[in-house]
Formats: sequence, structure tokens, C-alpha cells
Amino acid sequence: MKHILVVCGAGASSTFLAHRMRKVVLARGLEVTVKAASQVGLDQRLPEFDVLLVGPHLAADFDELELLAARFGVDAALLPETVFDGGGDRVALDLALTLLIPTQPKELS
Repeated sequence: MKHILVVCGAGASSTFLAHRMRKVVLARGLEVTVKAASQVGLDQRLPEFDVLLVGPHLAADFDELELLAARFGVDAALLPETVFDGGGDRVALDLALTLLIPTQPKELS
């Protein structure tokens, strides 16, 4: 089971997005959990997760959050500005899955 954490400033928008992402996870039959959090106490929560998705409104803090996540071996990605639009839940999940399932290098012919 893989674990995704969606973070935003206060935790409200990430909660809505995580809820919508969980519906997509169920529809796709994936073994993935999606939770939401605010930035407060993030360093205490990160060890439980495999991927950190950062809300677009935290773009100015992304480098710092990415470094924090890396300290715990957690991959991080900045969500696009359109993530709260229709279909943003699928975009966010697909972004997280690209971090969870690294692509295989292509063999040279």
C-alpha cells in the first residue's frame, strides 16, 4: 500500500482534493491512501508517506517543502494551478503515481 499526502496552507483545500482523489483511487482499484494536511507539523507526518503533493498556492515554499520531504525519503511534487478545476483529482493522482512508479529506462537499440 502506498501513501500520498496532499498539503496546503491551512488544510482546507487539500482536504477537498484528497477526498476527490480517494474516489478516483477506488474507481481505479488502486492500493493507495490519500490524506490531507496543513503545513503545521508536516515534519512529524511525513515519515508515514511515500509522496507529498504541494498545493499550487504554496509554490513559494515548494523548494523548502521538497527538501523537508527528501529528508524522510519522500518524493514531492508541486500541483498545477488547475488542480482544483474539474478533473484536477485525476491530474493530482496521476502526478503522484508517476513518483510512485518510476519509469524504466529505455533500452538502447
